[in-house]
Amino acid sequence: MGGGSHHLPPEYKGWDQDLLDIDPEVKPDILCDAKNMRTIKKKYDAVLCSHNLEHFYRHEVPQVLDGIHHVLKEDGFADIRVPDLNALIEAVHKGGLEIDDPWYEVGNGTKISFHDVLYGWGKVMKQGNLYYSHKCGFTEKSLGKELTRAGFKKVLTACDGLNIQAYAFRKLPTSAQKRQLGI
Repeated sequence: MGGGSHHLPPEYKGWDQDLLDIDPEVKPDILCDAKNMRTIKKKYDAVLCSHNLEHFYRHEVPQVLDGIHHVLKEDGFADIRVPDLNALIEAVHKGGLEIDDPWYEVGNGTKISFHDVLYGWGKVMKQGNLYYSHKCGFTEKSLGKELTRAGFKKVLTACDGLNIQAYAFRKLPTSAQKRQLGI
């Protein structure tokens, strides 16, 4: 879901994918606001929602998660990835850094600032693409709570110093899912 990248993480190698995005410039397979995912009839084994959930207002997050839950098969799961606000705050505080200082670099050498992580990717937003604005944020605990409230039966979270990743299962994960995901 979202992000414009058609590259799946290694754990999904060989999987078919349908890219959902609100931005027609991305040329998604499914042009849809994630708040309207309940209109999608197809059911999926998994939904990868990578750096998308923070683009919604906090009060919209339950609606998006409900839509993700809706499009999953009975034994499906969601893989949610968002910036880790606890890590951001700690990095600024411990490093004596400023909001416009770079926090990390992406593969092409683009520097991402603390401001970009909090409010959205300024470089793209300056060009008029406001789909990149951030409207809320998460800690590991708050993301877990949102996923549990959305009806997921098992939620596993982990942080890597920049991001939070959560696997949210409609029902308890199968042995095959655990092997596939390395959990």
